Amino acid sequence: MSDITSRQLSPELQADAEEFVEEISLRPQALAEYVGQKAVLDNLKVFIKAAKARGESLDHVLFAGPPGLGKTTLAHVIAHEMGVQLKTTSGPVIERGGDLAAIVSNLDEGDVLFVDEIHRLNRAVQEVLYPAMEDFEIDIVLGQGPTARSIRYDLPHFTLVGATTRESLLSPPFRSRFGYVAVLDFYSAKELAKIISRSASLLDVPISEEAALQLAARCRGTPRIANRLLRRVRDFAEVEGDGSIDVAVVGTALSRLQVDSAGLDKMDRRILTTLVERFSGGPVGIESLAAAIGEDRDTLEDVYEPYLVQQGYIIRSRQGRLAAPQTYQHLKIPAPAGTTGTLF
Repeated sequence: MSDITSRQLSPELQADAEEFVEEISLRPQALAEYVGQKAVLDNLKVFIKAAKARGESLDHVLFAGPPGLGKTTLAHVIAHEMGVQLKTTSGPVIERGGDLAAIVSNLDEGDVLFVDEIHRLNRAVQEVLYPAMEDFEIDIVLGQGPTARSIRYDLPHFTLVGATTRESLLSPPFRSRFGYVAVLDFYSAKELAKIISRSASLLDVPISEEAALQLAARCRGTPRIANRLLRRVRDFAEVEGDGSIDVAVVGTALSRLQVDSAGLDKMDRRILTTLVERFSGGPVGIESLAAAIGEDRDTLEDVYEPYLVQQGYIIRSRQGRLAAPQTYQHLKIPAPAGTTGTLF
């Protein structure tokens, strides 16, 4: 299987310590600094202003969407705008109700609790959260067996901010307890160019407007990828140039990184080529496609496929995955007669 943590176009946060530190340093801290997701930001401004005017904690918020679009950043922004502390954890870490009780019982009034990958909370833990979210109370079980007893513990009013890449895995009762559910979209090239210019300024790297736009067009609509590619292009600029980034440096760097003009990398092209050449353009089941490229189904479905579907290279149907006409054009392979990209 491929190692997605070493893939430059992976929207997942890489384990590299340098990237982690720089990723945090580039994050906007306030709503005024945040670029993109205008509809979500406009709503958050209203909700935050109203909560502060009433002297209340913000209602619980759920952010859904592919990795790298800013869900964690928005949690930090909410805490900053509300003037409270942010406590972070993730779904896989909380295995039992007792783990959750220990976390929420240490919150202060108004704090923001951010749970990444919240869809990976098991159902038992989700059910423990229900009274915590609605009534700010939690039941703690003392003892075991016949002598066990439950006591109800009052919690300070807090804001739960959840982030998920798979909203469908959340149970309806759990999802309904969030006051605001926001689905984040991929960013436009203009929005990414603004993010790249801002990040370049923070990194003290000169970049031309044209270079920022060219780089933005090849970042798969994802800010995390934009910042990662900017750092790699910076390396080429410093080692093989004068330290500044222009269109030529961007072109050379991305060519060396095997990122093409459409923002697709070697793995993307492998997926599309496999779909076209081994399965005659489909339809093919996701399991068969994943096995053919030697990748896990969940990784293919959650990491690679969303952008390819959003950009019109792959069509999902009840029968399986289909190659769209755009795929044949991009790979420079003649499309079979009658290929229209529509399903009947």
